[in-house]
Amino acid sequence: MRIHFKIPYFTRWGQRILVSGNIPELGDNDFRKAFPLNFQGHEDWVGDLECKVEKGQTIKYKYILFEESTGRFTEEWENNREIEVSGEKLEHFFCFDFWNAAGSIENVFMSAPFQEVLLKDKNPDKVTNPTKSYSHHFIVKAPLLSDNQVLCIVGNCKELGSWSVNRAQLLEKNGNAWSLKMDLTKVENEIHYKYGIFDSVENRFLYFEEGPDRIAAVIGNNIVVQVNDGFLRMNNSGWRGAGVGLPVFSIRTRHSFGTGDFVDMRLFIDWAARVGLKLIQVLPLNDTNGTHTNLDVLPYAAISAFALNPLYLNLPEMGKLPDTDELQIQYIPKQAELNSKPLISYLDVVNYKIAYAKRLYMIEKENFLQNDDYLKFFEKNKYWLVPYAVYCVLKELKGTNDYREWGEFAHYDEAKIAAITPVDSEYFDQVAINYYIQYHLHKQLSKTTEYAHSQGVVLKGDIPIGVNKNSVDTWVHPEIFHMDMNAGAPPDMFAIKGQNWSLPTYNWEAMKQNNFHWWQKRLEQMSNYFDTFRIDHILGFFRIWQIPTTQVEGIMGHLNPSIPIYINEFAEKGIWFDYNRFCKPYITDQILWDWFGEEAAWVKTNCLQIEDGWVLRLNEKFKKQSYIEKLYNEGEISERIKWGLFDLISNVLFFEVEGSNGTRFYPRYGIHSLRSYQELDDHTKKGLDELYVHYYYHRQDDNWYQSGMEKLPALKRATNMMICGEDLGMMTQCVTDVMNELGILSLEVQRAPISNKIEFAHPNNAPYLSVITPSTHDMSTIRGWWEEDRDVTQKFYNSQLGHWGEAPYFCEWWICRDIILQHLYSPAMWSVFQMQDLLAISPTLRRENPHDERINVPSNSMYSWRYRLHINMEDLLEENEFNDELRNFIKQSGR
Repeated sequence: MRIHFKIPYFTRWGQRILVSGNIPELGDNDFRKAFPLNFQGHEDWVGDLECKVEKGQTIKYKYILFEESTGRFTEEWENNREIEVSGEKLEHFFCFDFWNAAGSIENVFMSAPFQEVLLKDKNPDKVTNPTKSYSHHFIVKAPLLSDNQVLCIVGNCKELGSWSVNRAQLLEKNGNAWSLKMDLTKVENEIHYKYGIFDSVENRFLYFEEGPDRIAAVIGNNIVVQVNDGFLRMNNSGWRGAGVGLPVFSIRTRHSFGTGDFVDMRLFIDWAARVGLKLIQVLPLNDTNGTHTNLDVLPYAAISAFALNPLYLNLPEMGKLPDTDELQIQYIPKQAELNSKPLISYLDVVNYKIAYAKRLYMIEKENFLQNDDYLKFFEKNKYWLVPYAVYCVLKELKGTNDYREWGEFAHYDEAKIAAITPVDSEYFDQVAINYYIQYHLHKQLSKTTEYAHSQGVVLKGDIPIGVNKNSVDTWVHPEIFHMDMNAGAPPDMFAIKGQNWSLPTYNWEAMKQNNFHWWQKRLEQMSNYFDTFRIDHILGFFRIWQIPTTQVEGIMGHLNPSIPIYINEFAEKGIWFDYNRFCKPYITDQILWDWFGEEAAWVKTNCLQIEDGWVLRLNEKFKKQSYIEKLYNEGEISERIKWGLFDLISNVLFFEVEGSNGTRFYPRYGIHSLRSYQELDDHTKKGLDELYVHYYYHRQDDNWYQSGMEKLPALKRATNMMICGEDLGMMTQCVTDVMNELGILSLEVQRAPISNKIEFAHPNNAPYLSVITPSTHDMSTIRGWWEEDRDVTQKFYNSQLGHWGEAPYFCEWWICRDIILQHLYSPAMWSVFQMQDLLAISPTLRRENPHDERINVPSNSMYSWRYRLHINMEDLLEENEFNDELRNFIKQSGR
């Protein structure tokens, strides 16, 4: 049989269209061996080939865009193209297709939250009488049809009704597409047709799709013409939904054990469904319990990218201890004590829950270890579960989560681990307790996910960009991390010295060798519980702010990957390159006095040395902020000396690229504020400023575009979850371009616009494929922000809300209402609100002090992440006046 391909695609010089498939002639799914098409003109790519086929065989194929200059393959976003070999006499099979771009709006509606919950077909069996022998096969997708609506086709031939809607042919639903097979061999001329919408209950034609007629060829006998028409042409940007964001630990119910848990989520789901919210967004849920200190509260520093946090266990649903057990006796008074607290007492809660689970395991272990459901869970998850469980045991036995201090276990060795995990091992129960805890966490969260779906609510997870440096993942897979570097962020409105997250950066080159397998497994695990997810700091997939582990402040970092400044570029700007002046901390007696005052003499004597007879330089050990931090923590130096030395170390214009032998350099971020820069001559300032601006805002785009496109498509294909990117920070156009090309929703925050050319981003201007919100967990709430800067508040009040006169000093309930309504009426696909902001529209339900509502302060994260609602969900469900008002707001906005 000869197969003919034809697809319209606008290409540029150096680009080609290939066909890859599951037969040798199409390369057996190896893109390097794919079948090349030829350019025919008018944007058409065509090709035909002879194939050996058998009756009943199904050939699967897809189109690939190949870039000759980079060697990069870009797959279309289509996995369902098939050729059915229906008869032995079939001589030719024509495939007339349209490229399915990943960034098409329609593809978002093909993702899990829509296909499995929000737009789930309640009447999937819409089947017409199939044609045994056919010459034409029409295929089209229409994800936004309402219940009782089916697709039909009307055309210019008798078989298609001669343009009479009363004789329209109905299509049948086949998976996520609609199709119709017809024998049109008697038609003499090319077929003109359009798809339409048909009401199957009222048995009447409703309307045609938009756009011009479609055309199908009529070729001859023993031939099949398959026309894959892509998506129905209709307004696909009309669907809009609203959601709410709240950390699971912040949920409060009458039965909470001092924190929200996976069972408490079900009452929160009830409330969301009650008021018409279709999405619940939570923070990361992974285990963070590495140190048994307050550091463990940080949800973005997990000790495992796969394991769930025992904090979220619901103990009664897991099981009950004997009435005589001490922990069971303590349960009710302990629950009352912890639940009465305004903030989470993290260690008290998690330590009790783990102790309870250990006790219950010892009672149930014989039945548990033979439970079929558990055994299935173990088999599916053992690739991460076993290393995690052993890690948990070793960190307790060794008294530290720093595995570098574990002696013979410092380096992960499967053979040594295998000696700990057998049933007859003395450590087995300690290991298996972690299997037990993770199994119950899995059961409880899975049940909650199913419950959410039954209520028409989807769950949105949060995937952190990094992992804890002392995590299971870095222990087991050290080759995919740069352990000598920390990830962070450059200075911004949240942290003027930048952020150092103390998380290792990724070795993307190593990850690429196995097609980012670790990331794919991580996303697969997440898809067990979530329909959509937020990529924390999506910029990290293009470039990361990388800080040497010897330094503390984020300001000491640089962008990686990035094209550095080459030494010859200084000469091109007419600048004499002085390595010592540009690349070493600039220190003068005046700076010492300004920064250290009366302690300047001590600093000069103990921390500095003289070079070249008169130049002040830091002693070798004082070049590391980590050493200075250690001295301060031990009480050896004052706070003023600590911060002053930090500033001296960072008073440098350029960082030399390691291994470049003084030929390549990264400009320090924010050099214009440095004394080192301010005391240069004007000519040098001008030249350095031009190099700085070009480095940060111009030269990196192509490089970062390639970096993002190398990683994100593979991760998007790992699951069918809808992806939202947290794209705040130092944005460049390439990030926006890649997100648009892949259909990744952006995050739009009114008070933190992506563009630095405007002060506020009005919700009316948000793109459709976006999530719009007035605040995030890293920001103050609407009410808290309102009191931070009076001048900013006044501008917002007049320019964004459209009110005249002086802004109220406090954020009154009606101001919060106006902001919420602005976001609800935005064209963005999703409007998502922090729970605190929704409660703020009620003068009686809002918290008295808005500054008690903030979830995280990025510059002080260790003392954040303890926020709890001040109202029980049971009580909130009974607040009918508030719930009805909010529901009406959402409904009237069309969400």
